[in-house]
Amino acid sequence: MATGHAPGNPVPAVRTYPPVEHPVVVVGPQYLAQYPVELAVSTKLWTLGENDFKVSDINGTLIFQVKSKVLTLHDRRFLKDAAGNTLVNLRQKIMTMHRRWEAFRGESKEKNDMLFTAKKSKLFQSKTELDVFLGNNKGEVPDFKVKEGYSKSSCSILLGDSNTMLAQVHGGHSLAIMPNVDYAFIVALVVVILDMIDADPSGKDYGDAVTTIFDTFIN
Repeated sequence: MATGHAPGNPVPAVRTYPPVEHPVVVVGPQYLAQYPVELAVSTKLWTLGENDFKVSDINGTLIFQVKSKVLTLHDRRFLKDAAGNTLVNLRQKIMTMHRRWEAFRGESKEKNDMLFTAKKSKLFQSKTELDVFLGNNKGEVPDFKVKEGYSKSSCSILLGDSNTMLAQVHGGHSLAIMPNVDYAFIVALVVVILDMIDADPSGKDYGDAVTTIFDTFIN
């Protein structure tokens, strides 16, 4: 049986991304690994007023857990370690045009403990795209970008407007994180991404439409 490629037959190209030149630390350096990290998001556990899920490694070991409070004035998510210590708390700002989320260290709500904010790149968009700003970034150029991939539940997390890949989300449940990238930060960001997907499974952002109508009415 013939093996290999016949002379002149093209070989499929491989997409390559620039390596991460400097460690990306947002939550803490203890969440840096010198190797690619693969994590899996478990099926969500739904109870009244809560929306929880777990994040495990390739061996099934619990790495993070996410606790949620969704029937409050602000939808809130708590990223906790395996022991139950809160690492990051995230809350969605109500009545914002771009579905802005804010992430704070621990259980703090103080501005000086803000780790990052994330919002839709455009008011109306057919594909999920987010701009992510570190807490000390007061400008208009995002530190990170989230871009939807081949499906609604798959996306890439990039360093700023570059092609430097930090992580990929596949099917909303599988995370592939590059070496020297804060994987706790990536999981916190995925919490926001999954919320965007759940809130807008059809690509039509109902929340933004309501906000626009409300603003038009009061003005």
